Amino acid sequence: MKKAVGFFMFLAMVAIILLSLTPSPVSGQASTDAPMLPTVGFSSLYEEVSVSLPDIYKGFDFSLPVDLAKAEFSGYYKFNEAQKDMLCKNAFVVVPSDCMEFYQIYDRANYDYLGNNVTAYRAVFVTTDSVFHTYHLFFDKLLRTLERRELAPAIESLTAAMVQQAQTQYAQAKGTSLENATMRLLAYFTIAQQLIEENPPRIDADVADVVNKELALIKAHGGISLSPLFSFEEDYSQYIPRGHYTRSPQLERYFRTMMWYGRINLCLKSLEDTRMALLITWLVRNTAIDGTPALNVWAKVYEPTTFFVGKSDDLGIYEYGPIMDEIYGGSPQLTQFADDSLVHAFIRRVEKMPPPLINSMVIAPGEDEKGATTGFRFMGQRFVLDAYIFENLVMSKVKDRWLPKGLDVFAAMGSEEAYNLLDEMGETKFPNYSEQLEKVRNMIIPLGIEIWTQNLYWDWLYSLQAVVAPKGDVYPPFMRTIFWAHKDLHTALGSWTELKHDTILYAKQVMAEGGEWEEEKPKPSRSYVEPNPGAYARLLALTRMTREGLEQYGILHEEIGYRLADLEDMLGFLKGIADCELAGIAITNDDYDRLQLYGGWLERMALAAADSPEEGNEWGGTYFEGDEQAALVADVASEPGGMQLEEAIGRIFEIYVVVPDGEGGLQVAVGGVYSYYEFPWPMSDRLTDEKWHEMIRDGKLPERPEWTKSFIVE
Repeated sequence: MKKAVGFFMFLAMVAIILLSLTPSPVSGQASTDAPMLPTVGFSSLYEEVSVSLPDIYKGFDFSLPVDLAKAEFSGYYKFNEAQKDMLCKNAFVVVPSDCMEFYQIYDRANYDYLGNNVTAYRAVFVTTDSVFHTYHLFFDKLLRTLERRELAPAIESLTAAMVQQAQTQYAQAKGTSLENATMRLLAYFTIAQQLIEENPPRIDADVADVVNKELALIKAHGGISLSPLFSFEEDYSQYIPRGHYTRSPQLERYFRTMMWYGRINLCLKSLEDTRMALLITWLVRNTAIDGTPALNVWAKVYEPTTFFVGKSDDLGIYEYGPIMDEIYGGSPQLTQFADDSLVHAFIRRVEKMPPPLINSMVIAPGEDEKGATTGFRFMGQRFVLDAYIFENLVMSKVKDRWLPKGLDVFAAMGSEEAYNLLDEMGETKFPNYSEQLEKVRNMIIPLGIEIWTQNLYWDWLYSLQAVVAPKGDVYPPFMRTIFWAHKDLHTALGSWTELKHDTILYAKQVMAEGGEWEEEKPKPSRSYVEPNPGAYARLLALTRMTREGLEQYGILHEEIGYRLADLEDMLGFLKGIADCELAGIAITNDDYDRLQLYGGWLERMALAAADSPEEGNEWGGTYFEGDEQAALVADVASEPGGMQLEEAIGRIFEIYVVVPDGEGGLQVAVGGVYSYYEFPWPMSDRLTDEKWHEMIRDGKLPERPEWTKSFIVE
């Protein structure tokens, strides 16, 4: 067991990494003009879990189509003719259901039985969907707990100190050439203070007009408008709290404030904006908050989230500080920032640094993207690989393609079936699409494990690569078909949607049923684990990295740490069962018993990741007592015409699979899988989880992607 270190020791350790960091070519990168990705060295926390597959599938083999009359329990399920035909043809079918969480499907296998006079349970099919969903629950819980306890209070105290120092700076600069820059700086931090504090102080009269105009736009979140404080258009719809940030007023305030700090760009080409950025950098480096350097408080917010999501590809305090020292000396005076020649010298020096790889700003047609986007952000949003993929597969790099598809992510990471589906949908017909995809693939595919495991976000994507990997002769018959390949992409897109939801801003235990048998238990069925040991291995390594990293840095809550260890144990167990299934090794009765109780384990884990009343639950208990469900929604891309791309999960669907029964025959097993939706939606009405839940309840759902009809049958 690694010994935990203090939180500020963690900050110091990561600061050394980040301060010394310069963008460098990725591992295996051959092209000299390929982009240089921002990286953070957390890969040392990653310990790979080995996977050893047999040369060929050695379990109970059978050919397709299957004779359902010879599959135990097949007569119990009430399939319509289309569902029965697909189950016979492909040995699996996915059927819509009304289940709100995964555990409900698995619990039915224990408590619904097979009729009134039953001597056996239904066999369960443990899916990769269900364990990836469980990891999402704890990732999201960890992130919002950190935000409530540490990050939101730190941002509030930092912002208050910056307002106070900006007021002093402005008072000193009145009547000088610095008056405008210091006044705008005061307005910038005052807006943040009004957003973060529950009862914010009165606004300084000199900036009240512009501050109130900016706040009105933020609170109206109507869409793209010219910023009253800055000389560019801002997308104010981005300030609609969504993801887990609707769970409490504190998280809503934190969301809007961090969106302001993360999106507003002090443009390098603007003399006055750059002067403001220099003044911010100077203030943060020369202010103390109750004896703690303001830079440490800033780092308390920025640096832990690099472990979750990664480093910003925008320039900020870490980049501007050393260059400011070069141009102005180690201890500049306020008056030196009035010297235009020094500001110009600073701009020329910064212009040599790489521009951001992802554009999140509104860019006018014909405008120089590098000139418009290069600049300073106080708490820049983070570079993530999927956004970079999207950046390269829409306008202006792919003509007339305004919104991407989730399948782009997996096509760019090497999935040929994802590309084939995009081709069938007509997405590859956009001019330059295939060339751009090839360019992105050539950058991504050679990446080494040290890049893929640099933080939890990248590692999650790395785990999903194993889900969509092609399934050959090592796997049972039902997994070798194109239809299962579609199901794998569906699983990966569902989990990826959860990742986007949890990180949309930049990620009391109640005992559940399932632990004891009250009556003499029926004969256990021979349940089956989706035999994808590579996916379980990578998710196991990701879970260990999550727990050990936060434990080492002293920011892991004890109860969550215990549950993450529980998830590790289950993933190791499932990997072992999958190994046995592929190798034709017998599974013990004790293992079958544990699989039969899988629904109870899922329920306990979901309850452990729920919120207590003091954590913002307005219903007065855990969220289980309210409207607990897996359904969620996240917007992932926008276009200037006012539309955005929404990715969503709805009800949990049932999957029925013909699998070996462990006794030389076949059976039908049931499990849970995501339902997945992708659709354009107006930016002015960015969907929250609550609105999405209403749409589900009212039956106002968009159509699911057409390609999912290859394995989902109504």
